[in-house]
This record gives sequence, structure tokens and C-alpha cells, in this order.
Amino acid sequence: MSSASRFTSILKLIEGPQTLGKGPKFWSGFTVVLLAACAYPAFADSYDVGNNVYFFNWLFMAMGLSLIWGYGGALSFGQTAFFGVAGYAYGVLTINLGDAYGLTLLSLVLAVGLSALFAAILGYFLFFGRISGVFLGIVTLSVTLVLERFMAQTAGPEWAIGNARLNGFNGMGAMPSLTIPWPGGNIVLYPDVTLYYVTLVLLLVCYLGLRILVNSRFGNVIVAIRENPMRAEMLGYDVRKYQLATFVIGSALAGLSGVLYTSWGNYITPASMGMTAASLPIVWVAVGGRTDLTTTVIGTLAVLMVFQSLTIYGSQYALIVMGTLLVITVLIAPRGIVIALLSPFMRRKSKLEGER
Repeated sequence: MSSASRFTSILKLIEGPQTLGKGPKFWSGFTVVLLAACAYPAFADSYDVGNNVYFFNWLFMAMGLSLIWGYGGALSFGQTAFFGVAGYAYGVLTINLGDAYGLTLLSLVLAVGLSALFAAILGYFLFFGRISGVFLGIVTLSVTLVLERFMAQTAGPEWAIGNARLNGFNGMGAMPSLTIPWPGGNIVLYPDVTLYYVTLVLLLVCYLGLRILVNSRFGNVIVAIRENPMRAEMLGYDVRKYQLATFVIGSALAGLSGVLYTSWGNYITPASMGMTAASLPIVWVAVGGRTDLTTTVIGTLAVLMVFQSLTIYGSQYALIVMGTLLVITVLIAPRGIVIALLSPFMRRKSKLEGER
């Protein structure tokens, strides 16, 4: 296959039927937004840049949940469990290995791999045990809360892995930031401009990679399983394997969120796996529209900004507003508020294309 035909096939996958947004207008708007994001650090102070990195960190978890729940049809409350596993693993590894010679990057890969392995073991028992629907949500939430309770009681000096103290409910700190080895001296990714661009590139790669995945044959199969698992099985697909693969990929993205968050703040606590933390990703993805990656990203960013503002200026109302927003979404716009707002434009576009 020539490079031109390969590029064409990749472009077709990026613009496939399982994702919204295609054609010159969409990609022109996408490019404008991307250029604005690239130019943003030049017009913002270091605090705002670091704060936007914080927002970016959660988008990987949201996209992973969109893949598991929106495309795969499996409601999981386990994203924060994999977030915590990877975050703590990164802390333990980097505190013991240090940040020289690119070892923090190795720790990132190992930590994400550990969260994926944990997801593979849990997912095997879930999907090969034919657990689905509300029971899958209950099991994943139970695992998340058990992990949170376990980590909260590791405060004693005996709870240490090498030089890394787990510190119980006080949280683990003092782990080094991600460090890129460089001939003129290591580049330490503090929460400023450099980390902003690195996270933005990672986000772009994951977003486009997931668009390709969900529009591929694999993506078509998991959507078919979401719509009717018995029919997909009758067509010869091993439903359990596809569900497990989707669960592992989405959970690994949550693990990547955990590593980036831990590196960003040099800190992680068991509260990141608590009941509140486990439920918030559901709100982000539901508000945006769980069945599409683009609306998931837009909705997550919007809800995160609102939630942070409420936390700063009216903390007692933040969770109440989030709960109310979820109820409104379920009752009025079950496909997602962002999708509901975009629907008139999509119908108009389809009508115009039909008239042609």
C-alpha cells in the first residue's frame, strides 16, 4: 500500500461513522482551536497554564470512560481505581528509582501498564463471568471503594515500599516530576509551559488514536455489542474478548490520567478513589455525550471549569450542582447536553447534504 492510500484510509477512519465531526468545516474549526491552545501560554500567567494542565489530565480518564461506557455499553465506576493504582505506582517507582536517565518516563510506562494489568485481571472475571448492566457498575464501584479504604489505613511506618511511604489518608508526596533526558541537561516537567505542551500533544495523539480505533472494525464490533450483544455473538464475535479489550484500553487511559496528575502535583491521596471522585467522571461524560469522543472532551472541560469555580467560590454547592446537572441530563438530554445543543446543526447539515 502506497503512503497516499495509507493516509487516505487513516483519514477515512478518523472521519468514520462512529464519531461526530468531519469535512473541511470541522477540521478547520479543530485547527483553529488547536492553534489557540498552542498560543494560550503566550498570553497567560504560569498559574493559569498549570491549571489548564490540571484540566487536560482528566480528559484521558473521560475519553477512556467514553470508550468503555459510551461505545462499549459497560457502565464502570472503576476509572478512579485505575487512576489511583497508576498514580501510587508512579510515586513508588520514582521515589525508589529517582529521576535520572529518563527513569520517570519508564515509571510512567510501568505505572500505566500496571493499571492495565489490574484492569485485565478484574475485567476477565467481570466479562468472562457474564457480569453486566447495573451489576458491573456495582462491582467496579465496590472495588474502587475497597482500594480507597485500604490505602487510607496505610499510615503506619510499616506501610512502605522501599523508600516510599504510603502515608495513609495523608497521601503520598515528594515524588519527582516527569523528567526528559536532554544533552544540555534534563528537562523537568513542572506544571508550566513545557508540561502544558507535552500534555497537549499526548491529548491530541490519544484523541485521534481513539477516533481511529472506534471507527475501525474493532470499534464497529463494540458498538454492535452495545446495541445487541446476543446478535453480535450469533454473528461469530467473542463478545467477552471485545468487552475485555475495551475495558483495558479505557482503564489504561485512566491510569495515564493518574500518572500525569501525580506528576503534576507531586502528590496523591486515597481520596482520589473515594465515592465522590468515582462518580464525577460519570457526570463529565454524561453531560458531554458519552457516545462521542469530541462531545466528551468538550463536556468534560466545561464541567471541570464550572466545578472548580464552584469549589473556589461556593464549595458547599459544588457537588449539589453536579448532581443536579446529572439528573437534568438523564431526564432532558439523555444523549448528553453537548450533543443535544449540536443536534439542530447536525440535522440541518444532513438535510442540506440530502438535498444535494
